[in-house]
Amino acid sequence: MNRELEKQQQPVVTVEDLGIAYETRAGDIHAVRDVSFEIYRGETLGIVGESGCGKSTVAFGMVNYLGRNGKIAKGNIYFQGQSLVGRTPEELRTLRGDQIAMVYQDPMTSLNPVLRIGAQMMEVLTVHRGVSKEEARERCIEMLGKVNMPDPDRVMERYPHQISGGQQQRVIIATAMLNNPALLIMDEPTTALDVTVEAAVLDLVDNLRREFDTAIMFISHNLGVVARVCDRVAVMYAGEVVELAPVRDIFANPQHPYTQGLIRCVPKIGRSKSSSVLYPIRGRVPSPKNLPPGCVFEPRCDYAREACRTQKITFRPIEQNHSVRCLFAEEIDPAAWTPSEDLMPQTLQAIPAEEREPILQVDSLKTYYKHASSSPLSLIGLGPKEYVKAVDDVSFTAMKSLTLGVVGESGCGKSTLIKTIIGLEDVTGGKVDFMGFDLKGSVNTRDMSTIRELQMVFQNPNATMNPSYSVGNQLERPLRRFKVVPKNQIRSEVIRLLRAVKLDEYYYNRLPNQLSGGEKQRIGIARAFAGRPDLVLCDEPVSALDVSVQAAVLNLLSEIQQEYGTTMMFIAHDLSVVRFFSDYIAVMYLGKIVEIGPAEAIYAPPYHPYTESLLAAVPIPDPTIQQEHVRLSGNVPSPLNPPSGCRFHTRCPRRHLLPNDGKICETEEPPLRDAGDYHQIYCHIPLEQLREFEPVFEVPAEGR
Repeated sequence: MNRELEKQQQPVVTVEDLGIAYETRAGDIHAVRDVSFEIYRGETLGIVGESGCGKSTVAFGMVNYLGRNGKIAKGNIYFQGQSLVGRTPEELRTLRGDQIAMVYQDPMTSLNPVLRIGAQMMEVLTVHRGVSKEEARERCIEMLGKVNMPDPDRVMERYPHQISGGQQQRVIIATAMLNNPALLIMDEPTTALDVTVEAAVLDLVDNLRREFDTAIMFISHNLGVVARVCDRVAVMYAGEVVELAPVRDIFANPQHPYTQGLIRCVPKIGRSKSSSVLYPIRGRVPSPKNLPPGCVFEPRCDYAREACRTQKITFRPIEQNHSVRCLFAEEIDPAAWTPSEDLMPQTLQAIPAEEREPILQVDSLKTYYKHASSSPLSLIGLGPKEYVKAVDDVSFTAMKSLTLGVVGESGCGKSTLIKTIIGLEDVTGGKVDFMGFDLKGSVNTRDMSTIRELQMVFQNPNATMNPSYSVGNQLERPLRRFKVVPKNQIRSEVIRLLRAVKLDEYYYNRLPNQLSGGEKQRIGIARAFAGRPDLVLCDEPVSALDVSVQAAVLNLLSEIQQEYGTTMMFIAHDLSVVRFFSDYIAVMYLGKIVEIGPAEAIYAPPYHPYTESLLAAVPIPDPTIQQEHVRLSGNVPSPLNPPSGCRFHTRCPRRHLLPNDGKICETEEPPLRDAGDYHQIYCHIPLEQLREFEPVFEVPAEGR
């Protein structure tokens, strides 16, 4: 009994003073230095930090996926008491498939597109455990059931492209758990998923950890995700672990200045840009080729002293189970922190309701895509016409100088909606009135004045920047096209735009490949505002950015909006970000708006059952806040053949509140329920019952 207890208390994996280097012509580049931690059975260790801090490098080092020029330069990795350093490729390959499993960010990189799901899963058991194909198939189906995969028998016969992204990730997790591994490494496993699918996957990770007593290493840049699933958190910066503590201590009592800075960057659920402020961390993560001589965080630290610039900083315990890499951690009081002048945002002035004017009016807008019919007659052009109803009868009004946020799962029509407004998609039906102009047809048919007044910030700035032209040339183009300023003032206007997005004049001659992701997005914003437009459409402009850069971009958009009185439509899958930045919010589901109203009204009952499900799914960066457990079953139906009646009825967790188990939802379109103050809900459930819903979470008093 004592031996068994001792075995349980021994760590599954121990990392001691790990150093990882990459061999280059200029010498070794040390990407990870002096990293130490343990993970025990049934425990989830989260690893967080900005891009380039070394999170994924540590994970790849543990399974020897460092590439030809990567190597363990220092320290050791012990797995179940035995060193992994120096093992032969064959030994490591056996361990990776049996006792150590890894789940990557993009499941399609782990799935073979030409093999059926069943064949790929069964291989894990037949190769590593030597079981028969019949037994392997049964165990695969059983495991798919444990990860809540609908109809696992049929999924086994499908190819990867025939299932959704969330289902692909569940297949990868099920495959990883088939051999009951002692260690599961998850590298950003939910980044590309919808918030509802993400919630289901996080529930799944937590359940599997409890059921199989697996040690999990969970890498993420999303502090809300870490708060939900992790027991302890290691914060990494520039290749080093700078803080390691239980998850509640990390959020309630962060000791390292970098951890404190990360938490100040994250929008708190329930807070808006008028009631709270985001403070980005100045500067950027240093290159491993050019590290500061002392503390690696010293150039960005508000508490840096001379000793920080010269002394080697050790990783030391300051409390029980709480270690930090900082000379003066005990002397720092996060509550006494005050931002430097360059971080102080402008004061945002609210626009009184009586002064708000409509600038964009959308009436019964429809955007359909032609779809090849499955009928054999379609081969000769006689088959029935089928359409994907991406946007179907959508109406709303956007008010001048305010922001309308649009949220919903992938495939709900958010991006199609704004692409139709901007002119990248054709209008199938309905009307879009912009400042008295009817926006019909593609952007190529619109006059230059309309194009100037209506601009867009895209999700991926790389796809919108020409790699062959300098930043200055790309910002000059809209100024010349729209004739914003005289020719002799174009350069000075470009410099003014650069400074408006917090970039210096020397960026004028830089090429896109010399910029970071956040800097590219700032250039995209500067270009969108170059013509001084009245309406800017933002399609997931911060979803791919680190939390510090995200905070800077959100502050930047707020300041520019305040200065120019610009109206914005803002799409994002992070409901904390949408709540923070938006004045009004529209919730879309399968091509329709199911709820629209002021941002503060959307986050408290009464709300649509779908909105309730989205709020219950959003990961909150505060482990002390309890959320109602509301989860959606099934996937979003196809917009090619949407359900009759209320489109949400196939997944609605509240339809049982209606007579006959909500039969009316299957046959009749939901009526509009007016909750007052421009708050509208499309649902068969009466407002009186919707108001009786328990709040999904309680926002702390200081957050209201």
